[in-house]
Amino acid sequence: MSQQNTAPATVGAAIPSSMRAAVISELGPAELLHIAEVPVPVRISDEVLVRVVAAAVNPIDAKTRAGRGVSAAITAYPQILGLDFAGVIEQVPYAAHPLQPGDAVYGMGRVPRASGSYAEYITVSSMSVAPKPATLSFAEAAAVPVAALTAWGMVVEVAKAHQGQRMLVHAGAGGVGHFAVQFARFFGATVIATCSAENADFVRGLGADTVIDYRSERFEDVVSDVDVVIDLIGNVHADTGTRSLDVLRPGGLLVNAPTGSWPSMVADAAARGIRATGFNTSPDARTLAVITRLIEQGQVRPHVDRVFPLAEATEAHRVQEGGHVRGKLVLQVDDTLQ
Repeated sequence: MSQQNTAPATVGAAIPSSMRAAVISELGPAELLHIAEVPVPVRISDEVLVRVVAAAVNPIDAKTRAGRGVSAAITAYPQILGLDFAGVIEQVPYAAHPLQPGDAVYGMGRVPRASGSYAEYITVSSMSVAPKPATLSFAEAAAVPVAALTAWGMVVEVAKAHQGQRMLVHAGAGGVGHFAVQFARFFGATVIATCSAENADFVRGLGADTVIDYRSERFEDVVSDVDVVIDLIGNVHADTGTRSLDVLRPGGLLVNAPTGSWPSMVADAAARGIRATGFNTSPDARTLAVITRLIEQGQVRPHVDRVFPLAEATEAHRVQEGGHVRGKLVLQVDDTLQ
């Protein structure tokens, strides 16, 4: 491969001009994901160039590929999907930068404003990456940023989890849910979580005080007067979002990760004297560094359901869309590092 010219401020080894990536050339089913040789993204300004070792698969990836999610912002093809990653710094903005070539890092990008992490290299703002937890493999670390930052924002920043608070977390075994349960527990809240029967022991192990099998019982028949609902489902399935209003105390709070399934959420909640808000994740390295400390202290842990080779990104999307993923799915991009 030919070598890419770099700006004078760039530090690091020479980088190939092209790389292997899982891309889409149009919107549609998972089969449209394919491996292609594409240009390595060029680092500019405050960005770092990271050699990706592992990349996580998120529901938003599949939604975007299918024509929902953030697909309206795609301006050109081929498009590389993938938000979070773990890897090794290759280039930095300047010689004295706190991050240095060779550092193991993890973080979150901004697809489709920039190319994604289903690739051998990614460029991201240096404010969006943090040193990788030493206690995690690259695959485990890749599973953290999007899900953990989302859970932290919903549980800690918006809901302000604290001792004495009663919090219901829907989909407690999922990517965001399994972090939400752990954060709520860490800050002292009493945690009630919904999940399938086969995930009940897993969710209890994360710290849930009460686990409800959503297939065999309706959560509104089991709990009431909760302070906060962390709603990771909305009205996509069985009107979960609307039914959640029935279990909140007056003045309680519902925090919903955007599903697009419940456009009247705020008005519906207000009519019952309940507060409600959506939430969108920010790729903030400062918050990720706090989460890193909790991981290294053993207070929080990611769960990786399955690891797929990059070439099997299509199958990973099929599994993601099939639901019932425990924790996260990960793509192994570089087999030389684990």
